Amino acid sequence: MAHTHSHSHSLAGPSPLGPLAARIVVGLLIAIGLAVLIGAAVLWPSHQKVDIPLPFQNAAGGAVTTEAGHVVSTRAAACGNQSEGAVLTAIPKPVEGDAATCVESIVAVDSGPNEGAYTLLAFSGGPGQPQFAVGDHIRITRQVDPTGMTTYSFYDYERTWPLAGLAAIFAIVVVAVARWRGLRALIGIVVAFLVLVVFLLPALRDGASAIPVALVASAAILYAVIYLAHGVSLRTSAALLGTLTSLLLAAILSWAAIELTHLTGLSQEENNAVATYLGNVSITGLLLAGFIIGSLGVLNDVTITQASAVFELAEHGGSRRSIFLGAMRVGSDHIASTVYTLVLAYAGSALPLLLLFSVANRSLADVLTGESVAIEIARSAVGGIALALSVPLTTAIAAVLATPNTAGR
Repeated sequence: MAHTHSHSHSLAGPSPLGPLAARIVVGLLIAIGLAVLIGAAVLWPSHQKVDIPLPFQNAAGGAVTTEAGHVVSTRAAACGNQSEGAVLTAIPKPVEGDAATCVESIVAVDSGPNEGAYTLLAFSGGPGQPQFAVGDHIRITRQVDPTGMTTYSFYDYERTWPLAGLAAIFAIVVVAVARWRGLRALIGIVVAFLVLVVFLLPALRDGASAIPVALVASAAILYAVIYLAHGVSLRTSAALLGTLTSLLLAAILSWAAIELTHLTGLSQEENNAVATYLGNVSITGLLLAGFIIGSLGVLNDVTITQASAVFELAEHGGSRRSIFLGAMRVGSDHIASTVYTLVLAYAGSALPLLLLFSVANRSLADVLTGESVAIEIARSAVGGIALALSVPLTTAIAAVLATPNTAGR
């Protein structure tokens, strides 16, 4: 009997769950991975030709062409300068008149067939109008009409170098702190964007059903991101299975929330534009896909933390039950902090809308149940529920996979 007792507390752990559970989890992940590949093949976009929406067309029906430019000078002048938008070889004189109600900006064209020339942009100076300073780098659209005349208009500010600088600082800091794991995480981000651009968006544009497309894309992103950033191990496999399970729950919850609250998505300007110009795209489907994709990051964060907590606790010994309970204590703190982070993030994105409502003398009930705010509430609720459920799910999976170190008792 003594020999049997000694054997049952060997380094293999207090129960034979570990090896069997590992085979089951690995088998499940392989099966889900194959299902994702099959789903991607079935749902792969046909890249059918779609007409360019009117706001993004040039005079010939093609895509709008933008060029680089920089502001040479600005001046107050009367509106109605005939040189506005024209290709100029010299700086024009201001329009004669007493009412200087417009602001004229002389812009040097820095790229394209008219490089080295100038153009004149005029704005009323009211709310929402750009206010240029000398030296500002901007993007200007180039339109060529059927007679061959070229005109320019303001498109946006040039942000390439500032954004590239921010991205470079972000990458340097992440790699400096997290080393190779940080570099792999950055590669995972690139893979995630490739999945969105190459698969998700074209499939939705083709009119494919949102739930399977979003689930396949999300699962593919999770496989790439988790294994790239954290390596292939039972620890990361536990986190991945927990995240995939929570993701499925998030999809079901998102669908239920949209159906029960009758969300249409048409309160958002971008969705209205999609409905107008891309008639085969389901707006509620687009909303649903956004809910699912939006839950990925926070779920991944929580499940990785829980799996790591379980395996670290297992290193210090104890029964599977005590390890599970210990990790759940960590998880409860994580849930509390992440849920209000999630809600505040959505509230922050809706601040302009909430500000407008605050001066509209509308009741709080009307504001909260209006579709624009209801979308953010539903998104927060779905994310919060999926997040809360992911903690016990992942903790249980990891507790079954981790082999407690009885030598640490």
